[in-house]
Amino acid sequence: MTAPLVRILATVARDAAHLATPGGALCPACGAGDAHLDGETLADRPDGTVVRHGEAVAKAHAPETDPVAHRARLALAAHPALAGILLPPLPPPAGALPRLRPVTAWPYGVPVDPADPDAAPWEEAGVLLARLHRVETAGLPGPLPPMRGPAKAAAAMARMEAAAGDHPAAPAVRRAWERLPAWARGEGFPGAPDRGPHTLCHGDLHLGQFVRHPVPDGPWLLIDVDDLGLGDPAWDLARPAAWYAAGLLPPQIWQRFLGAYTAADGPAVPSRYDDPWPQLDVPARALTVQTAALALAKSAAEGRQPDDVESAVIDTCTRIGTLPPELACEPPS
Repeated sequence: MTAPLVRILATVARDAAHLATPGGALCPACGAGDAHLDGETLADRPDGTVVRHGEAVAKAHAPETDPVAHRARLALAAHPALAGILLPPLPPPAGALPRLRPVTAWPYGVPVDPADPDAAPWEEAGVLLARLHRVETAGLPGPLPPMRGPAKAAAAMARMEAAAGDHPAAPAVRRAWERLPAWARGEGFPGAPDRGPHTLCHGDLHLGQFVRHPVPDGPWLLIDVDDLGLGDPAWDLARPAAWYAAGLLPPQIWQRFLGAYTAADGPAVPSRYDDPWPQLDVPARALTVQTAALALAKSAAEGRQPDDVESAVIDTCTRIGTLPPELACEPPS
């Protein structure tokens, strides 16, 4: 993160908040002089920096963002068909912006509290995903970009090879990766060729992608459209499925999430009464590999060994890299 970028984002967020303040009322962040609402950095990662001013946030997207696909994703987020599913963007910012990084403005929403896992909106997440996957794509502005989930998994593997390719656990992660079909490794369209039809997918689902808006207790909405696009809807269920398979997500929470999704007629799995793993197996394995690869890269960069959670995911990669294909990523009994 650089100070000039944060200053730019703070200005964009301030202008967006002021435009969104109704009837010329005083902006709460400015009027209260509350420093934590004015220029607060909410996220600072290579793939996105987010700064808040009052009721708005500004985001600098990843430098390698495809501008054409990015514009298409913003149009999707603003489309009436996605109302009540995706948080819509605020009017595009003007003025001096970074040349190599798209910048967008969004309403501020209350995120999931990581300190209160019991309050996590698992049922709401399942319903929102089902609604997203059922959106009719024929009437949406196009062309629709592909969902970027498999491409992100491939990027995670490249990051592991660069930072921790000689780690003792890297061969197990590599073997699990090599056993995935080409589409799940980011080679070709991001969906199984025999699954069709493909749906609109979020592409990077986790609990950090949900906020309440309007604040403080509005409905839950999905955020972060950087990976939004057409693909296999099972990919959006894959991270919680992988956590469940690794023993990191309790069975009752997995059932709450999956049950809400199937009850809302989500198309990724057949029905609440059928075995979902034929559909979830490949995406869950891919997300397990992605998580393990990032864990190795991050721990190597920080000069430490993987922690307990990271080790559990790496151990799952070892298991799925050695089991017969028909048993790979079998859910825990």
